Amino acid sequence: MTQAKEKDRVTINFIGKLADGTIIDSTYADPEEDLCNDDDCCHEHGPMELIIGDGDFYTPVETALVGMQVGEKKTVTITPDDGFGDYDPENVFSVKRSELPEDIIPEVGMGLEVTGEDEDLYMVTIVKVSDEEVSLDSNHPLAGEELTYEFDLVEIL
Repeated sequence: MTQAKEKDRVTINFIGKLADGTIIDSTYADPEEDLCNDDDCCHEHGPMELIIGDGDFYTPVETALVGMQVGEKKTVTITPDDGFGDYDPENVFSVKRSELPEDIIPEVGMGLEVTGEDEDLYMVTIVKVSDEEVSLDSNHPLAGEELTYEFDLVEIL
């Protein structure tokens, strides 16, 4: 049987979980939430296509695909270094509440898009609100998290 190798274009199914078992990503439709009856309505689900070694997915998953056969399953751990990096407390900063647009009522957990000093756009999460200031966290929500990905090789294209 054919084994996957570097630079092969393949499709995989996967489930990504946090250490506590919370599912954060999946190519599978959740049968309890899948209420559609026609085949076209759940197009966001289905196997993911990638080229092994191109860096389009987590490096440990792409590395583990090498040598796999269609139908084979594996589980790998994604460390922060291979995922979203370590949590950096220096990426939390405060702005005066008056700097926010008037139509925004800040709440802890709310996500905002802000323009940095370099004029690039950044996603931040509100982590603290006071009468005078709003604290924003620009770390990725999964920074510092160890992830587990269970995956299977669906097809070598």
